[in-house]
Amino acid sequence: MNRRQFLLSASSTAILAALGRQAFAGSMGSGHAGHDMAAMPGMTMDGPADPSPVLKRIKLPSGRPLAAVPRLANSGGAGRFVGTLSAAPTTLTLAEGGVKTSVWAYNGQLPGPAIVAREGDTVEIALTNHLTQPTTIHWHGLPVPAEQDGNPHDPVLPGQTRHYRFTLPKGSAGSYWYHPHPHGHTAEQVFRGLAGVFVVEAADDPLRELAEDWLVLSDLRLTEHGAIPANTAADWHDGREGQFLLVNGGLRPVIALGQGERRRWRVWNATSARILKLALPGLAWQLVGSDGGLLGAPQPLAELLLAPGERAELVVSGSLPVGQSATLQSLPYVRGRAMTPEQTQPFTVATVKVGRTVASAAVPATLRPIAALGTPQVRRTLTFSENMADPASMFMISGKTFDMNRIDFTGRVGDIEEWDIVSEAHMDHPFHLHGTQFQVVARNDGSGWVDEPYLAWRDVINVPLRESVRIRFRQELPGVRMYHCHILEHEDQGMMGQYEVKA
Repeated sequence: MNRRQFLLSASSTAILAALGRQAFAGSMGSGHAGHDMAAMPGMTMDGPADPSPVLKRIKLPSGRPLAAVPRLANSGGAGRFVGTLSAAPTTLTLAEGGVKTSVWAYNGQLPGPAIVAREGDTVEIALTNHLTQPTTIHWHGLPVPAEQDGNPHDPVLPGQTRHYRFTLPKGSAGSYWYHPHPHGHTAEQVFRGLAGVFVVEAADDPLRELAEDWLVLSDLRLTEHGAIPANTAADWHDGREGQFLLVNGGLRPVIALGQGERRRWRVWNATSARILKLALPGLAWQLVGSDGGLLGAPQPLAELLLAPGERAELVVSGSLPVGQSATLQSLPYVRGRAMTPEQTQPFTVATVKVGRTVASAAVPATLRPIAALGTPQVRRTLTFSENMADPASMFMISGKTFDMNRIDFTGRVGDIEEWDIVSEAHMDHPFHLHGTQFQVVARNDGSGWVDEPYLAWRDVINVPLRESVRIRFRQELPGVRMYHCHILEHEDQGMMGQYEVKA
């Protein structure tokens, strides 16, 4: 038994007992509305290796060509992106046999329409809320003004329209996404379908000659009748995972790749809680970008760990003979779940089929300059912890649950800050910071700090159980900024804080 397994084993009994007390309290009227101790449909305590369903009636079509992600229409002129989004219930046919599923979607699409703009553009998006809940749009990872960032302080009420407006600064090219961020409703709105991608193109992109594929990874859970069920008590503890892991809304699609061709993949983990450990045996691939855009230089890649909310850019090479295929796999990863089974076997995310020979450009040895942030003016320590004995405050940061009316600390525009994110928790918690990108400086697995091997701009980093991550960043815009766990069920239950950046 290794250290990680020991920690999990030591905590599981107490967690299960506490959740049993929580379920009893909920049955007496004090739990979360809609929490259900029933097992997830199609899941057993043994847990399938593949999240595809063990359902009798419901099957999703699989093995189709990778679907393109439709783009949001731009009605602006040069230097402007102007578009409209509607968050509304809609009915789609997702399963075979014409079974209908009610989803919540942007402009009736799963995933939502992609916004594609360029560095320097001014973006204007009108959001109309046709839900029965308040909503917002959080421009995840983008350096936008605080009042435009879709924080829970600025809800768009049912029937209202909100106009978001911001300018994309130079150096912001990258693969971002947008999703709701109303406190207490974020998890449900995302798992019912509200999410879309936002790509900022660079004026001078060193990989512009490479053809691109976009892979938006999302979870879907259905009942035997094709409905999307509410969260169970197990979901609120472990974070929700579905039976289906979709790519651009499709199950196990086929991705085309020419023999000898290099293609640029942009990959989004748009799930609520699933930590993905991806592998592509048989094909060569390199990591060329992270949340905040390109790296300084390509990095060799064996496996890719993507936490919820995290993105990556890859270059995949068609190094197999014509007609052969490779499998994009999700490998087992233990993240500390106590109420639902961990993944124990690899499963197929997509198939890559190698076709006729296609010539493509080489990958440059240097992609863009990234300077290390210097000596910090401010150092802080934030601690992820859990209190399973108290259902009202199970998930905390530095001993506190989120309070909309509390500023946890203040900072200043332009200061370099260094934060140690320390896990005293029994499970992994991916950390997300609003308003800027950060650099990971070092990691500590309990045996001492180890420097990060290369520089990258990020806005999500996974913090494994009982480990620590050190980050540095600088906020360039004033206002109240959020930081939180990006397991959305944990965020909704208060694993979130806010600090004010002063001019």
